[in-house]
Amino acid sequence: MNTQILSDAVASYMSANPWIILLIIWSIVWKLIALWKAAKRNHLTLFIVLGVVNTAGILEIAYIAYLYFKEKKFLDK
Repeated sequence: MNTQILSDAVASYMSANPWIILLIIWSIVWKLIALWKAAKRNHLTLFIVLGVVNTAGILEIAYIAYLYFKEKKFLDK
């Protein structure tokens, strides 16, 4: 396939669906935060899973929420 055709197709799709860019930015921000927290806490398995699996930020937010509630002792009852 010609790279120019592919490039035009991607540009056309992105201009027709600008919410995709917001979703990508949203996902990257949450992924970086979650990866930072997993690395800081030596959670190697979660670091790998978070780095490989793309869930539009859902898995990352769940991990960060888990850490928050654990630190606040909500989960240790």
